[in-house]
Amino acid sequence: MANRSWLLLLYGLPTRHSAERVSLWRRLKKFGALQLKTSAYVLPDEPVHFERFQWLAKQVRDGGGEATLIRVSEIEGLACEDVQRMFNDARAEDYRNLMKSLTRFVEKNRKRREDSFRGELDRFTSRFNEIRGIDYFDSPAAHDAEMLLQRAEGLGRPRAATAAPLDRKRFVGRAWLTRPRPEIDRVGSAWLIRKFIDPEARFLFSARPPGRSDPIPYDVSDVEFSHQGEDCTYETMLKRFDIRDRAARQIGEMIHDADLEDGRFRRYECIGLDRVFKGWARLGLSDEQILAKGFECFDALYASLQSR
Repeated sequence: MANRSWLLLLYGLPTRHSAERVSLWRRLKKFGALQLKTSAYVLPDEPVHFERFQWLAKQVRDGGGEATLIRVSEIEGLACEDVQRMFNDARAEDYRNLMKSLTRFVEKNRKRREDSFRGELDRFTSRFNEIRGIDYFDSPAAHDAEMLLQRAEGLGRPRAATAAPLDRKRFVGRAWLTRPRPEIDRVGSAWLIRKFIDPEARFLFSARPPGRSDPIPYDVSDVEFSHQGEDCTYETMLKRFDIRDRAARQIGEMIHDADLEDGRFRRYECIGLDRVFKGWARLGLSDEQILAKGFECFDALYASLQSR
């Protein structure tokens, strides 16, 4: 990863100026600045951030305080990757808080839309756009939040007619693309593809879907093979390819409950497996390694369900 430069704002305000301190903190939070110490904040070195920090430094000085704006290429004790990870962790927390509220909203409006549905949905959309605007390093959590938001938006649309099943022969020997750091729905969907749709499937990982027809994207926003209505990606593929295998469908119920956390099927067996996938990512396993280990887990689960 190429090194980059950073902007540091160091400031001090008289202790009696509590209102100015709160106002400054709110603006720093709005800009997505990362707090390194009590009165030290960092942003990527870009013209818009330089202008913002200049403006905040002037505000501090006008309030009787001191402020220093520094451009640095290194922050002692922190590699460039570490700082970017800290930004992503901060945004992931923002997305998680949004998703908690969105999940409750979806559950509340699943059977019947309440009168406040459109207003609440607009507020969620606005909040998502605010976080996305300060998500400077494309936190992986953004895609999960976006797909949940699309699911919430789908509650307000008429239920689409069931599409005709796809011919699996057209999808053999293809490359399939999904988001990096795969978790239970992405790994489960890849396993389903390899076992029931495309035994020669190759899997690629990218944060953005391709601009052309090959490879085939799945479990990313605004594509055919992704969350649809109340279904996770695995369930969408079950339906689109008319896979009626009993054990595969049972696994779909488990993945649904683990991924969407709505308790629809009351099948919690895969929640532990989901935690394992998250643990593998935190241990630094590559996307390919997570996929390989996940395939072994799903093969074992499938064999166990078939024996019942």
